[in-house]
Amino acid sequence: MKNNYAYNHKPIKFDFQQSIERFFVEEIPLYKPTGKGNFLILKIKKQDMSSWKLVTVIAKATGLAERDIGYAGLKDKSATTIQYISIPKNVEKFLNKNLTTDKVKILERYYNKSPIKIGELKGNRFVIKLHKVSKSEAQNITNISTKLARLGFPNYFGYQRFGEDSLSYEQGKEIAESGKRLKGVKEKLLVASYQSHLFNSWLSSRVNLSTIITHNSINNASKILSYPKELVKVLSKQPQFFKLFIGDVVTPYPYGKSRFVRDMSSSATLFKEAKIAPTGLLCGENAIRAKSDAYHLEEPFDDRELYALKGDRRLAWIWAEDLSTSYDEKSKEFIIGFYLPKGSYATTFLEEIAKQKLVS
Repeated sequence: MKNNYAYNHKPIKFDFQQSIERFFVEEIPLYKPTGKGNFLILKIKKQDMSSWKLVTVIAKATGLAERDIGYAGLKDKSATTIQYISIPKNVEKFLNKNLTTDKVKILERYYNKSPIKIGELKGNRFVIKLHKVSKSEAQNITNISTKLARLGFPNYFGYQRFGEDSLSYEQGKEIAESGKRLKGVKEKLLVASYQSHLFNSWLSSRVNLSTIITHNSINNASKILSYPKELVKVLSKQPQFFKLFIGDVVTPYPYGKSRFVRDMSSSATLFKEAKIAPTGLLCGENAIRAKSDAYHLEEPFDDRELYALKGDRRLAWIWAEDLSTSYDEKSKEFIIGFYLPKGSYATTFLEEIAKQKLVS
């Protein structure tokens, strides 16, 4: 599964390995704890441990059922991560006594009136160490990452979503279209990977369409796309790379109430200013679908038989914020830091910079 890249710079070479020494991520919560209440909020640093394993460890230490432990999002095992966990206040003494693993460190504690729920986070702050970076490539990484922070980039699901062989979505498609009720976490993940595959395929097609309009004359783009010249002319006047169509579903950035594009010019201006962003379909039950011209671009990547999961919309275009870079010429190590909204992948940002896959 190959994603199209938005920018036309030459591929950049660097060594990336996702490990506890090279990959750091910190969860940015949606709100601050109140300081009072019946729930204990734990700010936890973990290494070489998935979020699911962390929940299991906390459950074992406290005697809680895993369903009674709250968390906002899942973090990778092969990383040093900081995330927030909630547990009932009355089991704190058991946690203090029984949590002994060196892989988990409680950094801070707060009390709150409610537990943490899935999705209750703003985003994540990443710091990543890249190795074997030449001096010229270090400058290229700095230049391109700065450009992406300013102009944005496609919000593809990362390779982690699709399993070790990147083909888990095929199993997910079979399960989703069988009509049976999902059994267990594994089947849900497989179907979610199929849902994500459809999104990525749609987004890649829109990036390709936008590339054709951006890098060709109106006449050539019209011939390649079989679009009327007047439509291509209107699309080419949009100042941003990713072209909006009538009926696209956009949302205030980074989140807010979705609406349909009715005027391409005014919507494009807001998009250019990062005030709104287009969204793509996560097909499933009760999903909002694009209309008009945008629907015809979305429909080939829609599966109306996918009822096993709840449908949704996902940001198709995002901006990296709080970008920082540093380079050590002697060790050839390049350190890049940035913030992304929730649900977005640091590896997607790195692949757009590298203009090639990070893993084969």
